[in-house]
Amino acid sequence: MPALSPTMEEGNIVKWLKKEGDTVNVGDALCEIETDKAVVTMESSDDGILAKILVEEGSKNIRLGSLIGLLVEEGQDWKQVEIPADAGAPPPGAPPAPAPAPAAPSVSAPPKLQHQPGKLQVRLSPAARYILETHGLDPSNLTPTGPRGIFTKEDALKLLQEKQKGKPSELKPVVSPAPAAVPSPPQATPMTSYPRPAIPPVSTPGQPAAVGTFTEIPASNIRRVIAKRLTESKTTIPHAYAAADCVIDAVLKLRKELAKDDIKVSVNDFIIKATAVTLKQMPDVNVTWDGEACRRLQSIDISIAVATDRGLITPIIKDAAAKGIKEIAASAKALAKKARDGKLLPEEYQGGSFSISNLGMFGISGFTAVINPPQACILAVGRARPELKIVEDEEGNEKLEQHQLMTVTLSSDGRVVDDELASKFLETLKANIENPMRLALN
Repeated sequence: MPALSPTMEEGNIVKWLKKEGDTVNVGDALCEIETDKAVVTMESSDDGILAKILVEEGSKNIRLGSLIGLLVEEGQDWKQVEIPADAGAPPPGAPPAPAPAPAAPSVSAPPKLQHQPGKLQVRLSPAARYILETHGLDPSNLTPTGPRGIFTKEDALKLLQEKQKGKPSELKPVVSPAPAAVPSPPQATPMTSYPRPAIPPVSTPGQPAAVGTFTEIPASNIRRVIAKRLTESKTTIPHAYAAADCVIDAVLKLRKELAKDDIKVSVNDFIIKATAVTLKQMPDVNVTWDGEACRRLQSIDISIAVATDRGLITPIIKDAAAKGIKEIAASAKALAKKARDGKLLPEEYQGGSFSISNLGMFGISGFTAVINPPQACILAVGRARPELKIVEDEEGNEKLEQHQLMTVTLSSDGRVVDDELASKFLETLKANIENPMRLALN
């Protein structure tokens, strides 16, 4: 399992693109791997024959460096390949071996649930421990599939389902012995060191959901990383917020004029260009924070938030200030499609100096976004909405006019972008959006 992103610790095998016995050349696509960022195609670095696939499609949480397949040189008997001794244990997510039948039903607590000195202990997740203790199941009858050999809730549910199908006699509830009966260190039994909270029972797969039960949805690698990074951002970065209403009548008019020449651009493309131009005018906002100091970046790379089935990802429009509206529109469209198809390359989503998140197409008037570290700012864009404004004509007479307004909200890192700088940035951005002809001059 290779490291396909800087923050990747484990990966999922989505699909094998070669089968055992296939000839492989350098650069050939071997398989698709879901990292913590996207689904990436793994290419072969050697010539040979794919002799053995050790980790099947659909396997999850495979640690970096784990063997997932074996290549042999051409001419060797690939059917007789020798599997290394360190690959003997099934990798996380591999199909478990059939559970051996116990000699007789037991009415006591499974011994594996308690720590016994001198014996190998099965590592249980809290949810798995609860299910096993409730139904009197023995975790030694199933190979754990979690990372580092942890027996997960999914393992416990699978074991419960097998027992319900084939051996109902083993599903008798058991009474766990008092903690004093079998001494155990606190770290070995974290769920029994204090009163257990009331947890709703888990619904059984393949059966109608009972009242009060719940269904757990497994999180993808991308979803787990999103949760981790958002938590880090909100707990470690002092977010400051400022908002401005922009009149986009001129943008809408120019967009219609371009459409007559078959040049199709969106309002968001103008916002990307206006933001890039504003960052060029105010380089103190085009910065990142590395934990020790502020870094002013030379290139203006705009990250655009794209929603996918796997979660939110931010592909990057590189050197956006030097691109024209038409070029930005083409780049944004291509990157969004690759993001939704899970085909982004690492260099297309890693980095960036400033992020933009636009929810206007969903009817959202205004919102605040979470900063994408180590970037210092993210711009949240709402929908265009008609509003009446009092304006003065050349003779000083007041009159009501209807304009299209759009709210943009800047979330900034208070450590590097103070309130005054953020306000000036929004003021300049508003002027650039309301006068789109300025963008052509930059």
